[in-house]
Amino acid sequence: MLWTGTAVAVLVTAWCVTAGTSNAGFLDVWRSIRLAVLGGTLPADFAQTYSIITNLRLPRVLLAFAAGAALSLAGVVMQGLLRNPLVSPFTLGVSPAAAFGAALAILLTGGSAGSGSWLVIGSALGAALAVSAVVLGLASAKAMSAATLLLLGIALTQLFEAMTAALQFVADENTLQAIVRWTFGSVNDANWNDVMVVGACAVLALPLLLWFARDLNAIAFAGDDAAKSLGVNVTTVRVGLIIVSVVLAAVVVSFCGVIGFVGLVGPHIARLAIGADHRYLLPFSFLTGGLLLVVADTIGRTILAPSVIPVGIVVAFIGAPIFINLILTRRAAQ
Repeated sequence: MLWTGTAVAVLVTAWCVTAGTSNAGFLDVWRSIRLAVLGGTLPADFAQTYSIITNLRLPRVLLAFAAGAALSLAGVVMQGLLRNPLVSPFTLGVSPAAAFGAALAILLTGGSAGSGSWLVIGSALGAALAVSAVVLGLASAKAMSAATLLLLGIALTQLFEAMTAALQFVADENTLQAIVRWTFGSVNDANWNDVMVVGACAVLALPLLLWFARDLNAIAFAGDDAAKSLGVNVTTVRVGLIIVSVVLAAVVVSFCGVIGFVGLVGPHIARLAIGADHRYLLPFSFLTGGLLLVVADTIGRTILAPSVIPVGIVVAFIGAPIFINLILTRRAAQ
């Protein structure tokens, strides 16, 4: 299943690079990658296609895949640690908090700090870590159930969305445009630097999380007490993996804006396909989350071409029905 999923991911990603008005095909994509990596003479009749593929299409598609993979990894870890498939960085308030931190940085710099700047990344990461500490601290101190924790996350989501709206209210015209465009969730301005940073975070996080897959299985399937009896340091594992998840979500938000539901839908699709064992669920969620965002972005830029619908809007249309189905399914099961 993993090898098949990887092959499908490569083929679908390559197809998404060809989608558009330039009539580029698979051979053009392969030829462009070979020229970019190995060098060689660029024919004059191929120069425009090469530029479109290497400067526009490939960075956009690869950034979408890396962002989707990172959000999906963050979602599957949070769902396992909290033993609830309805949990994700978005539903716990982590992504909205990161969005507020990034919007605050954009406002304070008058819009000069664009998506992906270190100030925006630091502000988003700080806000996300702060809200995570509050949520998990309250959950531990008050011995909250997963359902109560989810309600707390929804409340924090509404709070930070209101605070972000307040920043938009006091912003000048140029800064407001920058914040609004960024809060839609988009990969329109993707470049190779964005791909390297987000991709590195996702690729480095996967083996790290796989190292703790057995501990995550023990916590998710048996609960904290049974996991402790199996030798798992539950507190250390939970805090460490939550920090990794929050960093993944905050980095994606700082580069791509607010993209909800990927951290919820990606793991759900992977769990249906390959099961709940985190040794296989983690890499498969990496693939499904990346594919989900790549396909959503391709739909957004082709369905009403030449207009481009931000990927955050397209994902919301896909994710909301699945989220509703998850709620109804869990209620029927209970």
